[in-house]
Amino acid sequence: MTAKFRELFDAQPALIQAPMAGVQDAALAIAVDAAGAVGSLPAAMFSPEQLDTELRKLKAAMGNRFNVNFFAHSEPAPDADADARWREALAPYYAEFGIDVANIRPGPGRAPFSHAVADIVEPYRPALVSFHFGLPPDDLLARVKAWGSRILSSATTVEEARWLEAKGVDAVIAQGLEAGGHRGHFLSHDLTCQQGTFALLPQIVRAVKVPVIATGGIATAEGVAAAMALGASAVQAGTAFMLCNEAKTSALHRAALRQASARHTALTNLFTGRPARGIVNRLMRELGPMGAAAPAFPLATAALAPIRAAAEAKGSGDFSPLWSGQNIDGCRAVPAAEQVRELTRLL
Repeated sequence: MTAKFRELFDAQPALIQAPMAGVQDAALAIAVDAAGAVGSLPAAMFSPEQLDTELRKLKAAMGNRFNVNFFAHSEPAPDADADARWREALAPYYAEFGIDVANIRPGPGRAPFSHAVADIVEPYRPALVSFHFGLPPDDLLARVKAWGSRILSSATTVEEARWLEAKGVDAVIAQGLEAGGHRGHFLSHDLTCQQGTFALLPQIVRAVKVPVIATGGIATAEGVAAAMALGASAVQAGTAFMLCNEAKTSALHRAALRQASARHTALTNLFTGRPARGIVNRLMRELGPMGAAAPAFPLATAALAPIRAAAEAKGSGDFSPLWSGQNIDGCRAVPAAEQVRELTRLL
């Protein structure tokens, strides 16, 4: 454990379980905390009622020793033309599964942090509040700081890290290109600016004075030790926890992670409208993986939702977002506490 991380968060070892929307709830965070690492709760896909319920569970088990994560994107305006183009691209799949387009309803959304959400979180005063896709507006950020919470946010470039430091974050999460799920970029959408974890990490460490947390493709004890050797104050691991007993990863997703084909991942915007790394499946092969027709984040989910549901009902993950980092070597179907011990055994 580094001195910088000790100042940021009282935890041993210096490991954070990444917040992973859709595949976990409070149970995983609680198990990780019990093992001495930092448990995280992804809040972007919870309803207000669900968020309050999960926060209550965390509070009862952990006090305020947890990280709660929010998205900080700007909500796009509905675009009927873009939606029509997307439905046209998906038309062959509607026909294949016998889906009536007229009955399509919105799929699971991803809401940005807001004052209404802050009203729910404030009574719990979590030790850490982390953001993805930049930071919320200044008034919201000031409100979170007033609770006494420390602020973390993801940077995918040196420029983003410097911007976050200037905004007053307490630590920067250096997200390498290997990371599973959504890219955290916010200053530029040019994916050619993105770097691998062990190229990006030392550059950000040199560029900022705040602690730097490494994430992306780190799924083994050797990877954790390497990140610390390159100057990370802590490591954030996500994919490594997806097969753990306490994770809510679906049976289809778990099966995909166990296959050798899980080593073939790609960045895709097809499932949400924003680049995210997942295991390559039929939809990605046939339409993309980066499809020009996909509408802005997170509007792509609605039109795809019935196709995904129909395929999953047949036992297929061909139209599901099978998020995964590039490194699955450390994925194990074990209790989260055992995974924490394994990931940190070389520290």
